[in-house]
Amino acid sequence: MRLTVVGCSGGVPGPASPASCYLIEADEGGRTWRIALDLGNGALGALQRYCDPRELDAVAITHLHADHCADLAGLHVYLRHHPEGESDPVRVLSPFGTPSRLAQLRGTQEPSPVLDVHAWQSGVTATVGPFNVTCEAVDHPVPAYALRIEGPREDGDGTAVVTYSGDADVCDGLVRAATDADVFLCEATYLSSIPHEPGEHLTGRRAAETATAANVKRLVLTHVPPWTDPNDTFAEARPAFDGDLEVAVPGLAIVL
Repeated sequence: MRLTVVGCSGGVPGPASPASCYLIEADEGGRTWRIALDLGNGALGALQRYCDPRELDAVAITHLHADHCADLAGLHVYLRHHPEGESDPVRVLSPFGTPSRLAQLRGTQEPSPVLDVHAWQSGVTATVGPFNVTCEAVDHPVPAYALRIEGPREDGDGTAVVTYSGDADVCDGLVRAATDADVFLCEATYLSSIPHEPGEHLTGRRAAETATAANVKRLVLTHVPPWTDPNDTFAEARPAFDGDLEVAVPGLAIVL
């Protein structure tokens, strides 16, 4: 299983990164399987550095804020109007309400023939090729899910686990999703020194504390806004987590 950071800017695209998007890949049955985790503002363009969007087997959307789902509209255009012909529908795993949100983004009430939308059910596992994807409801101002992705290790020996927080504050669902994960891709939107409302996002320290509680091996902090110095986010997290720690950047590739 391979994880590539496509976009990691929090809230809005930044000068160095589009908004949230992460590519999960694994080889099985003579082919490569691919899932995009979120598809926020600007992500579809950057995704094309790593794969043809027509090669996606699924898109997993954590919640319906624009910085996590806006480029679904662009994906529709790419799949529907590519000069080589309309693509087979790509499976979209996402919260209830996605069809109306997608219609809003596209500016039409006509359903997309190339995006096959399925609603998450908390705690239920979806299978995509060699991947098992389980969602857990998390605290955020809109319905939101953390995703636990289990897939084959690159050396063929057993199963690896990547957990993606989406947007969340500290909650039981986030810990359940992250328990014993090999990689915890966790949002760290706020710094503790900046006043903020509870129940929206994590700080670097709270992300690290959650990773420690969940016994994860490697913590990758992400969703840092372009106005925040990622070195400050790292420094805040370091004392609360003893494992491997880094801040996401576009192009970061992790092989499990």
